[in-house]
Amino acid sequence: MRSAYFAGGCFWCITPVFTDDPGVVSVTSGYCGGDEADPSYEDVKAQRTGHRETIKIDYDENIISFSALLKIFFDNVDITDGGGQYIDRGHSYTLAIYYTNEEEKEAARKAVEALGCTDTVFVEEYKRFYTAEEYHQNFYLKEPEKFDIEMRISGRKKI
Repeated sequence: MRSAYFAGGCFWCITPVFTDDPGVVSVTSGYCGGDEADPSYEDVKAQRTGHRETIKIDYDENIISFSALLKIFFDNVDITDGGGQYIDRGHSYTLAIYYTNEEEKEAARKAVEALGCTDTVFVEEYKRFYTAEEYHQNFYLKEPEKFDIEMRISGRKKI
């Protein structure tokens, strides 16, 4: 099993696009990219830590490839928006791919260059992933009505 780390704006919104894909074992909401240990949601959201809301995707590479995960990621974010995603603004909602090895680094860089989004999608070395508070995990399943409202208000889901 391998793990991939994608910052796609609001982790509530990006989590469900991966959960039903064959080969995806689990998707965990959390934080990557900053230097502060054990950041809280409040501090990340307030832009105080340098972290981005990030999902960790545990997957079986014999069933789904990192490149396939990249395609799903790019199909579900706005690569033209360098200031965040939809209504979520600031560094903590910007797009990033955190690579864990040279193969992922090259695949991510090639994809970003091919899409012409080198100024809006960052390819960064993975440092550490901090799991978000429990109430953020699988929010779309725990609070389906609130999740649906969030998706519509954010602009990710058209009415």
